[in-house]
Amino acid sequence: MSTEPSTRRSHGRRRRGRAFAGAFAIVVGVLAVFGLAGAAATVAQGPRVTQVQVDPAAAAAASGGRLIITTTQSLAEVDPSQVTVTPATPFAVDTAGRSVGIRFALPLWDDTEYTVEIADVTSLGGGPTAGITETFRTPAAQVELLQRGADGDTIFRTDLSGENAEPVFTHPHIEDFRATWAHLVVSVRTEDDRAGLVMTDLDGANARELTLPGDGFVSNLQSADRGDTVGYTFSDAVLTADSGRESLLYTMSLRDPGAEPVEIAVEGADPRIAEWRFVPDTDSILLLSFDGSLLLTGSEGEGATTLGTAMTIEGIARGSTEAIVERPDAMVSIDLTDATEAPLVAATEDPGPVSTVTPLPDGSTIRTAAVLEPDGAPTGRTSVSLVSPDGSTRLLSEVADTDAVLQVCVSPSARYAAVLVAPDAVANSYDTYQLPLPERTETRILELADGNQVVALAGSSISWCQVPPA
Repeated sequence: MSTEPSTRRSHGRRRRGRAFAGAFAIVVGVLAVFGLAGAAATVAQGPRVTQVQVDPAAAAAASGGRLIITTTQSLAEVDPSQVTVTPATPFAVDTAGRSVGIRFALPLWDDTEYTVEIADVTSLGGGPTAGITETFRTPAAQVELLQRGADGDTIFRTDLSGENAEPVFTHPHIEDFRATWAHLVVSVRTEDDRAGLVMTDLDGANARELTLPGDGFVSNLQSADRGDTVGYTFSDAVLTADSGRESLLYTMSLRDPGAEPVEIAVEGADPRIAEWRFVPDTDSILLLSFDGSLLLTGSEGEGATTLGTAMTIEGIARGSTEAIVERPDAMVSIDLTDATEAPLVAATEDPGPVSTVTPLPDGSTIRTAAVLEPDGAPTGRTSVSLVSPDGSTRLLSEVADTDAVLQVCVSPSARYAAVLVAPDAVANSYDTYQLPLPERTETRILELADGNQVVALAGSSISWCQVPPA
Protein backbone atom coordinates (compact mmCIF):
# COMPACT_ATOMS: atom_id res chain seq x y z
CA MET A 1 0.00 0.00 0.00
CA SER A 2 1.30 3.53 -0.86
CA THR A 3 1.98 5.96 2.03
CA GLU A 4 2.36 9.05 -0.17
CA PRO A 5 -1.13 10.54 0.50
CA SER A 6 -0.68 10.03 4.23
CA THR A 7 2.73 11.72 4.14
CA ARG A 8 1.33 14.68 2.21
CA ARG A 9 -1.46 15.05 4.79
CA SER A 10 1.09 14.93 7.62
CA HIS A 11 3.23 17.63 6.02
CA GLY A 12 0.09 19.74 5.49
CA ARG A 13 -0.86 19.46 9.11
CA ARG A 14 2.63 20.50 10.22
CA ARG A 15 2.59 23.51 7.88
CA ARG A 16 -0.83 24.59 9.16
CA GLY A 17 0.36 24.11 12.77
CA ARG A 18 3.41 26.26 12.14
CA ALA A 19 1.24 28.91 10.46
CA PHE A 20 -1.21 28.89 13.39
CA ALA A 21 1.58 29.14 15.91
CA GLY A 22 3.08 32.04 14.04
CA ALA A 23 -0.25 33.80 13.77
CA PHE A 24 -0.95 33.15 17.47
CA ALA A 25 2.43 34.57 18.40
CA ILE A 26 1.70 37.67 16.34
CA VAL A 27 -1.69 38.09 18.03
CA VAL A 28 -0.17 37.62 21.48
CA GLY A 29 2.53 40.10 20.61
CA VAL A 30 -0.02 42.63 19.41
CA LEU A 31 -2.13 42.16 22.55
CA ALA A 32 0.96 42.52 24.70
CA VAL A 33 1.85 45.72 22.93
CA PHE A 34 -1.67 47.05 23.41
CA GLY A 35 -1.62 45.90 27.07
CA LEU A 36 1.67 47.63 27.72
CA ALA A 37 0.40 50.68 25.89
CA GLY A 38 -2.77 50.64 27.98
CA ALA A 39 -0.82 50.26 31.20
CA ALA A 40 1.54 53.01 30.13
CA ALA A 41 -1.43 55.23 29.27
CA THR A 42 -2.99 54.52 32.67
CA VAL A 43 0.23 55.41 34.45
CA ALA A 44 0.69 58.46 32.25
CA GLN A 45 -2.80 59.70 33.07
CA GLY A 46 -2.46 59.16 36.80
CA PRO A 47 -5.06 57.41 39.00
CA ARG A 48 -8.58 57.25 37.55
CA VAL A 49 -11.84 56.57 39.41
CA THR A 50 -13.36 53.12 38.96
CA GLN A 51 -15.95 53.08 41.75
CA VAL A 52 -17.67 55.51 44.15
CA GLN A 53 -19.58 54.47 47.28
CA VAL A 54 -21.71 56.88 49.32
CA ASP A 55 -25.06 56.69 51.16
CA PRO A 56 -26.41 60.28 51.12
CA ALA A 57 -29.39 59.43 53.34
CA ALA A 58 -27.19 57.89 56.04
CA ALA A 59 -24.71 60.77 55.82
CA ALA A 60 -27.54 63.24 56.45
CA ALA A 61 -29.02 61.21 59.32
CA ALA A 62 -25.94 60.75 61.51
CA SER A 63 -22.27 61.58 61.84
CA GLY A 64 -19.72 59.21 60.36
CA GLY A 65 -21.05 59.02 56.80
CA ARG A 66 -18.36 58.10 54.26
CA LEU A 67 -17.54 58.71 50.61
CA ILE A 68 -15.19 55.97 49.36
CA ILE A 69 -13.45 56.44 45.99
CA THR A 70 -11.63 53.52 44.36
CA THR A 71 -9.10 54.17 41.60
CA THR A 72 -7.03 52.27 39.05
CA GLN A 73 -3.81 52.48 41.06
CA SER A 74 -2.54 52.05 44.62
CA LEU A 75 -2.44 55.54 46.07
CA ALA A 76 0.06 57.60 47.97
CA GLU A 77 -1.47 58.91 51.20
CA VAL A 78 -3.94 61.73 50.63
CA ASP A 79 -3.50 64.64 53.02
CA PRO A 80 -6.61 66.49 54.29
CA SER A 81 -5.17 69.68 52.75
CA GLN A 82 -5.73 68.12 49.31
CA VAL A 83 -9.48 67.71 49.96
CA THR A 84 -12.18 70.36 49.62
CA VAL A 85 -15.81 69.68 50.57
CA THR A 86 -18.47 72.15 49.41
CA PRO A 87 -20.54 73.23 51.31
CA ALA A 88 -17.88 73.14 53.99
CA THR A 89 -18.21 70.49 56.69
CA PRO A 90 -15.64 68.85 59.01
CA PHE A 91 -14.12 65.66 57.66
CA ALA A 92 -11.28 63.15 58.03
CA VAL A 93 -9.34 61.35 55.30
CA ASP A 94 -7.89 57.84 55.12
CA THR A 95 -6.05 56.11 52.26
CA ALA A 96 -5.88 52.33 51.81
CA GLY A 97 -4.60 50.61 48.68
CA ARG A 98 -6.47 51.92 45.66
CA SER A 99 -9.12 53.69 47.75
CA VAL A 100 -9.43 56.99 49.58
CA GLY A 101 -12.22 57.57 52.12
CA ILE A 102 -13.74 60.87 53.27
CA ARG A 103 -15.49 60.56 56.65
CA PHE A 104 -17.92 63.36 57.54
CA ALA A 105 -17.63 64.33 61.21
CA LEU A 106 -21.16 65.75 61.36
CA PRO A 107 -24.44 64.87 59.66
CA LEU A 108 -24.78 66.64 56.31
CA TRP A 109 -27.49 69.14 55.44
CA ASP A 110 -30.65 67.75 53.90
CA ASP A 111 -31.61 68.38 50.25
CA THR A 112 -28.15 69.75 49.47
CA GLU A 113 -25.66 69.02 46.69
CA TYR A 114 -22.19 68.24 48.02
CA THR A 115 -19.01 68.33 45.94
CA VAL A 116 -15.80 66.61 47.07
CA GLU A 117 -12.62 67.61 45.26
CA ILE A 118 -9.27 65.88 45.77
CA ALA A 119 -6.24 67.60 44.25
CA ASP A 120 -2.92 66.08 43.16
CA VAL A 121 -3.81 62.42 43.67
CA THR A 122 -0.67 60.34 43.06
CA SER A 123 -0.03 56.63 42.71
CA LEU A 124 2.11 54.93 45.31
CA GLY A 125 4.89 54.50 42.76
CA GLY A 126 4.88 58.15 41.74
CA GLY A 127 4.13 59.48 38.30
CA PRO A 128 1.61 62.05 37.09
CA THR A 129 -1.00 63.45 39.48
CA ALA A 130 -4.73 63.58 38.88
CA GLY A 131 -7.65 65.55 40.24
CA ILE A 132 -10.84 63.82 41.40
CA THR A 133 -14.24 65.49 41.69
CA GLU A 134 -17.37 63.70 42.91
CA THR A 135 -20.82 65.15 43.54
CA PHE A 136 -23.87 63.75 45.36
CA ARG A 137 -27.11 65.11 46.77
CA THR A 138 -28.65 64.40 50.16
CA PRO A 139 -32.39 63.67 50.33
CA ALA A 140 -34.99 66.06 51.74
CA ALA A 141 -35.48 65.83 55.50
CA GLN A 142 -38.08 63.48 56.93
CA VAL A 143 -39.19 63.71 60.56
CA GLU A 144 -41.59 61.92 62.88
CA LEU A 145 -43.93 63.64 65.34
CA LEU A 146 -46.41 62.48 67.96
CA GLN A 147 -50.05 63.53 67.95
CA ARG A 148 -52.23 62.47 70.86
CA GLY A 149 -55.99 62.35 70.47
CA ALA A 150 -59.20 61.21 72.13
CA ASP A 151 -59.41 58.24 69.75
CA GLY A 152 -55.79 57.15 70.09
CA ASP A 153 -52.29 58.43 69.54
CA THR A 154 -50.37 58.45 66.26
CA ILE A 155 -46.77 58.94 65.16
CA PHE A 156 -46.67 60.69 61.79
CA ARG A 157 -43.84 60.99 59.28
CA THR A 158 -43.63 64.13 57.17
CA ASP A 159 -41.28 66.27 55.14
CA LEU A 160 -40.66 69.90 56.03
CA SER A 161 -43.47 71.14 53.82
CA GLY A 162 -45.97 69.65 56.27
CA GLU A 163 -48.19 68.66 53.35
CA ASN A 164 -47.23 64.99 53.04
CA ALA A 165 -47.77 63.59 56.53
CA GLU A 166 -48.41 59.86 56.77
CA PRO A 167 -49.27 57.84 59.89
CA VAL A 168 -46.64 55.19 60.65
CA PHE A 169 -47.68 53.91 64.09
CA THR A 170 -50.93 54.13 66.05
CA HIS A 171 -51.66 52.99 69.61
CA PRO A 172 -54.32 53.82 72.22
CA HIS A 173 -51.69 55.29 74.59
CA ILE A 174 -48.24 56.54 73.46
CA GLU A 175 -46.15 58.07 76.21
CA ASP A 176 -43.08 58.89 74.11
CA PHE A 177 -40.92 57.67 71.24
CA ARG A 178 -37.40 57.94 69.86
CA ALA A 179 -35.89 57.28 66.46
CA THR A 180 -32.59 55.57 65.68
CA TRP A 181 -31.07 55.37 62.20
CA ALA A 182 -33.13 52.24 61.48
CA HIS A 183 -35.98 51.99 64.02
CA LEU A 184 -38.66 53.71 66.03
CA VAL A 185 -38.90 52.78 69.71
CA VAL A 186 -42.23 53.65 71.28
CA SER A 187 -43.08 53.77 74.99
CA VAL A 188 -46.73 52.78 75.46
CA ARG A 189 -49.21 51.82 78.16
CA THR A 190 -51.28 48.71 77.50
CA GLU A 191 -54.99 48.21 78.04
CA ASP A 192 -54.31 46.85 81.52
CA ASP A 193 -52.15 49.93 82.26
CA ARG A 194 -48.80 48.18 82.02
CA ALA A 195 -45.67 49.63 80.45
CA GLY A 196 -44.63 48.42 77.02
CA LEU A 197 -41.75 49.19 74.69
CA VAL A 198 -42.40 48.58 70.99
CA MET A 199 -39.78 48.58 68.23
CA THR A 200 -40.74 49.11 64.59
CA ASP A 201 -39.01 49.87 61.33
CA LEU A 202 -38.93 53.57 60.45
CA ASP A 203 -42.09 53.13 58.39
CA GLY A 204 -43.90 51.51 61.33
CA ALA A 205 -43.70 47.98 59.94
CA ASN A 206 -42.57 44.84 61.79
CA ALA A 207 -43.67 45.92 65.25
CA ARG A 208 -42.37 43.75 68.09
CA GLU A 209 -42.30 44.01 71.86
CA LEU A 210 -39.01 44.63 73.64
CA THR A 211 -38.22 43.00 76.97
CA LEU A 212 -38.58 45.27 80.01
CA PRO A 213 -36.99 44.74 83.46
CA GLY A 214 -40.41 44.04 84.94
CA ASP A 215 -43.83 45.55 85.60
CA GLY A 216 -43.45 49.27 86.14
CA PHE A 217 -42.88 52.61 84.44
CA VAL A 218 -40.54 53.69 81.65
CA SER A 219 -39.27 57.28 81.53
CA ASN A 220 -36.41 59.34 80.08
CA LEU A 221 -36.38 57.29 76.86
CA GLN A 222 -33.36 58.15 74.69
CA SER A 223 -31.54 56.79 71.65
CA ALA A 224 -27.87 56.89 70.75
CA ASP A 225 -26.99 58.69 67.53
CA ARG A 226 -25.07 55.62 66.38
CA GLY A 227 -25.18 51.91 67.13
CA ASP A 228 -28.98 51.41 67.18
CA THR A 229 -29.03 51.56 71.00
CA VAL A 230 -31.70 52.93 73.34
CA GLY A 231 -31.87 53.56 77.05
CA TYR A 232 -34.45 54.54 79.67
CA THR A 233 -35.03 54.79 83.38
CA PHE A 234 -37.30 52.20 84.97
CA SER A 235 -39.27 52.12 88.21
CA ASP A 236 -41.23 49.19 89.62
CA ALA A 237 -45.00 49.52 89.70
CA VAL A 238 -44.93 48.82 93.45
CA LEU A 239 -42.40 50.75 95.56
CA THR A 240 -42.04 50.63 99.31
CA ALA A 241 -39.56 52.16 101.71
CA ASP A 242 -37.65 48.87 101.78
CA SER A 243 -38.12 47.36 98.32
CA GLY A 244 -38.53 48.13 94.66
CA ARG A 245 -36.42 49.66 91.90
CA GLU A 246 -36.67 53.42 91.44
CA SER A 247 -35.36 55.33 88.39
CA LEU A 248 -32.68 52.79 87.49
CA LEU A 249 -31.00 53.20 84.12
CA TYR A 250 -31.16 50.42 81.51
CA THR A 251 -29.83 50.23 77.95
CA MET A 252 -30.27 47.70 75.15
CA SER A 253 -29.18 47.14 71.57
CA LEU A 254 -31.97 46.93 69.00
CA ARG A 255 -29.85 44.54 66.94
CA ASP A 256 -31.03 41.78 69.28
CA PRO A 257 -34.68 42.61 70.11
CA GLY A 258 -34.99 39.54 72.33
CA ALA A 259 -32.08 40.50 74.58
CA GLU A 260 -32.52 41.44 78.21
CA PRO A 261 -31.98 45.11 79.08
CA VAL A 262 -28.68 45.88 80.82
CA GLU A 263 -28.69 47.86 84.07
CA ILE A 264 -26.14 50.70 84.17
CA ALA A 265 -24.97 50.88 87.79
CA VAL A 266 -21.94 52.75 89.11
CA GLU A 267 -20.37 51.07 92.11
CA GLY A 268 -20.68 53.17 95.26
CA ALA A 269 -22.98 55.76 93.65
CA ASP A 270 -26.67 56.44 94.14
CA PRO A 271 -28.29 54.11 91.57
CA ARG A 272 -31.29 56.39 91.08
CA ILE A 273 -30.85 58.51 87.96
CA ALA A 274 -32.49 61.91 87.62
CA GLU A 275 -31.08 62.77 84.17
CA TRP A 276 -28.72 61.13 81.71
CA ARG A 277 -27.30 61.41 78.17
CA PHE A 278 -25.51 59.23 75.66
CA VAL A 279 -22.18 60.93 74.81
CA PRO A 280 -22.16 61.23 70.99
CA ASP A 281 -19.74 59.04 69.01
CA THR A 282 -18.50 57.26 72.16
CA ASP A 283 -19.51 54.36 74.42
CA SER A 284 -19.84 56.71 77.40
CA ILE A 285 -22.88 57.89 79.34
CA LEU A 286 -23.25 61.08 81.40
CA LEU A 287 -25.35 60.56 84.54
CA LEU A 288 -26.91 62.87 87.12
CA SER A 289 -27.99 60.89 90.18
CA PHE A 290 -30.68 61.76 92.71
CA ASP A 291 -28.05 63.04 95.16
CA GLY A 292 -26.76 65.56 92.59
CA SER A 293 -23.60 63.68 91.61
CA LEU A 294 -22.51 64.12 87.99
CA LEU A 295 -20.78 60.98 86.66
CA LEU A 296 -19.20 60.00 83.36
CA THR A 297 -19.20 56.24 82.90
CA GLY A 298 -18.61 53.51 80.37
CA SER A 299 -21.44 51.81 78.52
CA GLU A 300 -21.99 49.33 81.37
CA GLY A 301 -21.25 51.59 84.34
CA GLU A 302 -17.52 50.81 84.43
CA GLY A 303 -14.67 53.27 84.89
CA ALA A 304 -16.82 56.07 86.29
CA THR A 305 -15.36 59.56 86.68
CA THR A 306 -16.86 62.02 89.18
CA LEU A 307 -17.49 65.48 87.71
CA GLY A 308 -18.73 67.22 90.85
CA THR A 309 -22.34 68.16 91.51
CA ALA A 310 -24.97 69.55 89.18
CA MET A 311 -28.63 70.48 89.07
CA THR A 312 -29.40 69.70 85.42
CA ILE A 313 -27.79 68.38 82.25
CA GLU A 314 -28.69 70.88 79.54
CA GLY A 315 -27.30 68.80 76.70
CA ILE A 316 -24.39 67.51 74.60
CA ALA A 317 -24.26 68.55 70.96
CA ARG A 318 -24.05 65.84 68.31
CA GLY A 319 -20.48 65.43 67.11
CA SER A 320 -19.21 66.99 70.32
CA THR A 321 -17.94 65.99 73.76
CA GLU A 322 -18.79 69.37 75.34
CA ALA A 323 -21.59 69.04 77.88
CA ILE A 324 -23.56 72.04 79.14
CA VAL A 325 -24.62 71.53 82.77
CA GLU A 326 -26.07 73.74 85.45
CA ARG A 327 -23.99 73.79 88.62
CA PRO A 328 -25.56 75.02 91.86
CA ASP A 329 -23.98 78.44 91.23
CA ALA A 330 -23.57 78.76 87.45
CA MET A 331 -24.02 77.25 84.00
CA VAL A 332 -20.79 75.68 82.70
CA SER A 333 -19.36 73.81 79.74
CA ILE A 334 -17.45 70.59 80.54
CA ASP A 335 -15.04 68.91 78.12
CA LEU A 336 -15.82 65.24 78.72
CA THR A 337 -12.47 64.12 77.29
CA ASP A 338 -10.44 65.67 80.11
CA ALA A 339 -13.03 67.05 82.61
CA THR A 340 -11.91 70.65 82.12
CA GLU A 341 -14.66 73.21 82.39
CA ALA A 342 -15.37 76.84 81.60
CA PRO A 343 -18.21 79.22 82.38
CA LEU A 344 -20.95 79.39 79.77
CA VAL A 345 -20.06 82.17 77.33
CA ALA A 346 -21.85 85.38 78.24
CA ALA A 347 -24.17 86.78 75.58
CA THR A 348 -23.25 90.25 74.31
CA GLU A 349 -26.93 91.13 74.46
CA ASP A 350 -28.53 89.98 77.69
CA PRO A 351 -31.64 88.01 76.67
CA GLY A 352 -33.05 88.01 80.19
CA PRO A 353 -33.39 85.10 82.63
CA VAL A 354 -32.34 82.00 80.71
CA SER A 355 -34.54 78.91 81.03
CA THR A 356 -32.86 76.41 78.65
CA VAL A 357 -29.53 76.10 76.83
CA THR A 358 -29.20 73.84 73.78
CA PRO A 359 -25.61 73.28 72.57
CA LEU A 360 -24.54 73.10 68.90
CA PRO A 361 -21.49 71.29 67.44
CA ASP A 362 -19.59 74.52 66.66
CA GLY A 363 -19.75 75.74 70.26
CA SER A 364 -22.78 77.97 69.75
CA THR A 365 -25.86 77.62 71.93
CA ILE A 366 -29.56 78.25 71.53
CA ARG A 367 -30.99 79.91 74.62
CA THR A 368 -34.58 80.51 75.63
CA ALA A 369 -35.18 83.37 78.02
CA ALA A 370 -37.96 85.45 79.52
CA VAL A 371 -38.26 88.82 77.80
CA LEU A 372 -38.25 91.70 80.30
CA GLU A 373 -39.42 95.28 80.16
CA PRO A 374 -36.74 98.00 80.52
CA ASP A 375 -37.63 98.23 84.20
CA GLY A 376 -37.15 94.48 84.65
CA ALA A 377 -40.82 93.54 84.70
CA PRO A 378 -41.70 90.32 82.82
CA THR A 379 -43.56 90.69 79.52
CA GLY A 380 -44.68 87.06 79.35
CA ARG A 381 -42.91 86.64 76.00
CA THR A 382 -40.06 84.16 75.42
CA SER A 383 -37.03 84.81 73.24
CA VAL A 384 -35.16 82.11 71.33
CA SER A 385 -31.62 83.35 70.57
CA LEU A 386 -28.47 81.95 68.97
CA VAL A 387 -25.32 82.79 70.92
CA SER A 388 -22.01 82.27 69.08
CA PRO A 389 -18.81 81.04 70.79
CA ASP A 390 -17.63 84.67 71.02
CA GLY A 391 -20.88 85.71 72.72
CA SER A 392 -22.43 87.55 69.77
CA THR A 393 -26.18 87.12 69.92
CA ARG A 394 -28.87 86.89 67.25
CA LEU A 395 -32.60 86.64 67.92
CA LEU A 396 -34.15 83.69 66.12
CA SER A 397 -37.73 84.02 67.30
CA GLU A 398 -39.91 85.58 69.95
CA VAL A 399 -42.85 83.57 71.24
CA ALA A 400 -46.00 85.48 72.18
CA ASP A 401 -47.08 85.84 75.79
CA THR A 402 -50.13 83.70 75.04
CA ASP A 403 -47.93 80.68 74.20
CA ALA A 404 -45.46 78.58 76.22
CA VAL A 405 -42.16 77.12 75.01
CA LEU A 406 -41.88 73.48 76.10
CA GLN A 407 -38.67 72.31 74.40
CA VAL A 408 -35.98 73.23 71.87
CA CYS A 409 -34.31 70.53 69.75
CA VAL A 410 -31.75 70.73 66.96
CA SER A 411 -31.70 68.71 63.74
CA PRO A 412 -28.82 66.21 63.41
CA SER A 413 -27.05 68.51 60.93
CA ALA A 414 -27.61 71.58 63.16
CA ARG A 415 -29.29 73.29 60.21
CA TYR A 416 -32.64 73.70 61.97
CA ALA A 417 -34.06 74.26 65.42
CA ALA A 418 -37.42 72.79 66.43
CA VAL A 419 -39.27 74.87 69.01
CA LEU A 420 -42.12 72.98 70.71
CA VAL A 421 -44.86 75.41 71.72
CA ALA A 422 -48.15 75.11 73.60
CA PRO A 423 -50.45 77.64 71.85
CA ASP A 424 -52.90 79.57 74.00
CA ALA A 425 -51.26 78.07 77.07
CA VAL A 426 -53.81 79.23 79.65
CA ALA A 427 -56.73 77.47 77.97
CA ASN A 428 -54.64 74.55 76.64
CA SER A 429 -55.00 71.97 79.40
CA TYR A 430 -52.61 69.04 79.89
CA ASP A 431 -53.60 65.40 79.53
CA THR A 432 -53.17 62.85 82.34
CA TYR A 433 -50.34 60.76 80.91
CA GLN A 434 -47.22 59.85 82.86
CA LEU A 435 -45.45 62.29 80.49
CA PRO A 436 -48.22 64.92 80.28
CA LEU A 437 -48.54 67.19 77.25
CA PRO A 438 -50.95 70.00 76.36
CA GLU A 439 -53.92 68.92 74.28
CA ARG A 440 -52.63 71.07 71.41
CA THR A 441 -48.93 71.26 70.56
CA GLU A 442 -47.10 72.92 67.69
CA THR A 443 -43.53 72.33 66.50
CA ARG A 444 -42.04 75.37 64.76
CA ILE A 445 -39.03 74.66 62.53
CA LEU A 446 -36.55 77.55 62.26
CA GLU A 447 -33.57 77.75 59.90
CA LEU A 448 -30.62 78.73 62.09
CA ALA A 449 -28.83 80.63 59.31
CA ASP A 450 -31.46 83.37 59.23
CA GLY A 451 -34.10 82.50 61.83
CA ASN A 452 -36.82 82.13 59.19
CA GLN A 453 -39.65 79.79 60.11
CA VAL A 454 -39.70 76.92 57.62
CA VAL A 455 -42.95 75.35 58.78
CA ALA A 456 -45.18 74.88 61.83
CA LEU A 457 -46.21 71.26 62.36
CA ALA A 458 -48.99 69.98 64.60
CA GLY A 459 -47.53 67.58 67.14
CA SER A 460 -44.72 67.10 69.62
CA SER A 461 -41.62 65.03 70.34
CA ILE A 462 -40.05 65.52 66.90
CA SER A 463 -37.57 62.74 66.14
CA TRP A 464 -34.64 65.18 66.20
CA CYS A 465 -34.95 65.41 69.97
CA GLN A 466 -32.49 63.46 72.12
CA VAL A 467 -34.66 63.64 75.26
CA PRO A 468 -38.39 63.86 76.06
CA PRO A 469 -40.15 67.22 76.47
CA ALA A 470 -39.69 68.69 79.93
